[in-house]
Order: sequence, then C-alpha cells, then structure tokens
Amino acid sequence: MDAKRVGKRIKAFRKLKGYTQIDFAKELDVSIAQIGNIERGTKLATDDFLEMIAKKLSVSKDEITMESLNSEK
Repeated sequence: MDAKRVGKRIKAFRKLKGYTQIDFAKELDVSIAQIGNIERGTKLATDDFLEMIAKKLSVSKDEITMESLNSEK
C-alpha cells in the first residue's frame, strides 16, 4: 500500500465528514500527531486501525485503499 495515497484519501474522507484532525483524533481516541502522520503518509495505519477509521468515516476500508491498490497494478 502507498501510505501517502492512503493518507490523502483518509484526509479527504475526514474533511467530507466535517471532522477537524483534532475532532477525529478524539473520536478515535488517538493523538493528533498519529492522525497527522497517517494523513501525511509518514506512517501507515494497521489493518485494524484502518477498519476503525473507515467505520468512523462511514466508508469501507477498500474505499480508503482502492486508489493505492489501483496504482500498484
């Protein structure tokens, strides 16, 4: 998975739902730094954490990772 592309998609979905990074971090019970690192692609979220993110954003994990998967083919 391309961490930067996944991070950009998470950020886009987060913004569509109207969450700030601060609000989203609180919803997921993680630090703002962790959300920032994931969105910038400096860290890749675990599969379990991607599931949590997807659930909070009301999207599937595949929707978050799809662009990354398509670019790897």
